[in-house]
Amino acid sequence: MKIAVAFENGNVCPHFGHAPFYRLFDVSGGSITGSTDHQSPGHAPGVLPKWLSELKADVIIAGGMGPRAEELFISLGIKPITGVSGTVEDAARSFLDGTLTQGQSSCGHVTGEAEDHHH
Repeated sequence: MKIAVAFENGNVCPHFGHAPFYRLFDVSGGSITGSTDHQSPGHAPGVLPKWLSELKADVIIAGGMGPRAEELFISLGIKPITGVSGTVEDAARSFLDGTLTQGQSSCGHVTGEAEDHHH
């Protein structure tokens, strides 16, 4: 299993598409066996899901992402987990031990926001 975490300055990035780096944690037997950092190839529609799929990620953890990005990840067999904050290592470890706390997606792309959001 590989867990990808969108990050900047050692912390989970609020928006996966704006993250300058992604850390991929290798997992075997329920434990992290190693990790590698990868510089983002850039933010453009469909690029990051395809890239992370090529890196064999099974999970992507981020502060937030839009519904279209979530759909793309799911279609590629990658589970998106959003609303996460804290350090990169804590996010990966918490995911593995089942204690990862998810909040609301922090990037502001909420499903139905354009149609149903009224002031």
